[in-house]
Amino acid sequence: MTKVDIVSGFLGAGKTTLIKKLVSQVYAGEKLVLIENEFGEIGIDGGFLREAGIQVTEMNSGCICCTLVGDFSEALKKVLQEYHPDRVLIEPSGVGKLSDVAKAVESVGSGGEIQLGSLITVVDGKKAKMYMKNFGEFFNDQVEHATTLVLSRTQSMDGDKLDESVRMLREKNGKATIITTPWDQLSGESIRGALEHSASPEELIHWEEEEHGHDEEHHHGEECACGCHHHEHDHDHEHDHDHSHEHDHGHHHDHDHGHHHDHHGHHHADEVFTSWGVETAHRYDRAELETVLQDLAESQKYGTVLRAKGIVPAADGGWLEFDLVPGEFEIRLGQPDYTGKLCVIGTDLPEEDLKQAFHV
Repeated sequence: MTKVDIVSGFLGAGKTTLIKKLVSQVYAGEKLVLIENEFGEIGIDGGFLREAGIQVTEMNSGCICCTLVGDFSEALKKVLQEYHPDRVLIEPSGVGKLSDVAKAVESVGSGGEIQLGSLITVVDGKKAKMYMKNFGEFFNDQVEHATTLVLSRTQSMDGDKLDESVRMLREKNGKATIITTPWDQLSGESIRGALEHSASPEELIHWEEEEHGHDEEHHHGEECACGCHHHEHDHDHEHDHDHSHEHDHGHHHDHDHGHHHDHHGHHHADEVFTSWGVETAHRYDRAELETVLQDLAESQKYGTVLRAKGIVPAADGGWLEFDLVPGEFEIRLGQPDYTGKLCVIGTDLPEEDLKQAFHV
């Protein structure tokens, strides 16, 4: 029997940081396979888990819907047949719906060889209100179907803001265990205890079906409305914005980006979100990069940017790595890659303007 855990979370929430902690402290000693389901053009990272000796299966073709009814199920079956792991960790795209992923896992496991374990959703406590308001269709689905909600960046929130975030999340999901303590203060045993005392996935999935019916359920063989023209990449390589200290080179502006997209219908991610990614040999001056990222993080000059990341050669001969979510970004020294890579995810992105800004 293989346990299957899903670690979901909106763009930039901190999924990969949590997965590192789960792998090293909570599931240490288990034969484990990670399946990543990404949204975007360029896979910026992916190396860190391979280096830890864990098999990574990356699926980079098809849109969210097509992956779930096709490639995703096949990838999970293949992993089970080839590796017979104790546990499979699935990291869905940041814009993937947790309900779709859970149902896809259940359909694969009808023979009894797998058991759906924890449905974990990582939530950036500082951004929950804004995402709930502007991207509710995707964000709320992840919150509503979680058995455990893990809040990130809580150490940089005051008590009232944290209470408000928890209250809003609790209104969407009254059954999940909520972890609000900063992760670096929690032991692996504490996290394991929280996961084990959560509601069962079946309880939440079936409860949701009773309330909402089956109108929005995908059926196998359905053709995806978006035409499968996008690559999938949202590998949220969160270089821990969840540490209890802020980096000197981090730029933080905690204000609510009041973008009103109000996506509450039934859409595929490709209908709402755009991913722009390129490889580049351009050598970037740090100040030049900061200027561009500040515009991306704090203005509407390049549309609504929800996530940006990259690793690029620097003018001084080194390499710079960056991460960005609305209102804040971080630049740090990186390890050389075979070429520079950039990825921006958001809505209404002007690709020509982005090319000009990044000199590509």
